[in-house]
Amino acid sequence: MHSYATTARRRSLRPLALTAALLLNGASQAQTAAPALTPPAQRIAGAAIHADHRAYAAAQGRIRALNDGGRRVADYHLAKAQCWLDTSFHEYSRNDRGGYPQAALAESIALIEALEGGRDPGFETPLVNGAEKLRADLWARYDALRGQSGFRCAAQATACAEVELVHAGNEIHDGGWRHAKPYIQIAEDLTARAEAAAAACPPPASPERPAPPAESRYDLSADALFAFDRGDLAGLLPRGQGQLDALAAELRGRSDVAGLRIVGHSDRLGSEAYNQRLSQQRAQSVRAYLLAQGVRVPIEAEGRGEREPVSRGCAGERADAALKQCLQPDRRVQIDVRPVRP
Repeated sequence: MHSYATTARRRSLRPLALTAALLLNGASQAQTAAPALTPPAQRIAGAAIHADHRAYAAAQGRIRALNDGGRRVADYHLAKAQCWLDTSFHEYSRNDRGGYPQAALAESIALIEALEGGRDPGFETPLVNGAEKLRADLWARYDALRGQSGFRCAAQATACAEVELVHAGNEIHDGGWRHAKPYIQIAEDLTARAEAAAAACPPPASPERPAPPAESRYDLSADALFAFDRGDLAGLLPRGQGQLDALAAELRGRSDVAGLRIVGHSDRLGSEAYNQRLSQQRAQSVRAYLLAQGVRVPIEAEGRGEREPVSRGCAGERADAALKQCLQPDRRVQIDVRPVRP
């Protein structure tokens, strides 16, 4: 045969919902204030006991509904509502003739109603039914736990340890130290578990920051945009106008564009000064065309001449057809789209 202390300690290690979950199935879950349990002297008829069981089952159903609605079982306030309910039913089942079952049930219902109404119930744990406040050292440890960053991992055990200490304080004035000791042991075990959980609790994950939007780039062939040796708007080719019209339409439809930078480039044929002027003129012409097409963002334009070639292996200095074709990638207009930053 197990000792009473062993039995009580094992009860504390069950899942929180176990005791009340074994009550009558299909009981009403109507959301009402704490029901009045049948007075002890009248708990002799099956109908009265079944009515009380239905009251417990209804309270359990409301806790389950809060959990289903997204509140974690390990939440401090939901766990405390469950532990008040468990200790109330435990004493009711032991035929407690005092006021603890009713008082503990009322505390459970008060927490449930606060959570259902979206109110903060606070952290007070009242000494119901005239309970003595036992073990000031344990209460000080609960205060310390609430100040730790890992309390979110220890909240469930802390809430139930507090309720068990009140339970013990009720038992000591009803039945003396022998009746209170098992619940003090339960509170000690839960306190140790809470402190271990807080110490091992990982820091909350930092919300991932989205990567900053990247710049996009459009490389347009200058040979497709402009007639040979031209950089003015009158020198735009029909094909080049079509490319710029499509680009303007795309940019007008975007809300994430902070600005544009247009850079003209040339090949190495001709003088450096000439190539610089031509690349600058082409960049300015593309800028003017996009503005005329309704692109309403800041646009910078510059020419870099022949300084940034991209062609490879183009030998020779004479401007023959083969060399011009090899250098064709260098003759380009580069458009960088600067995105809006968060």
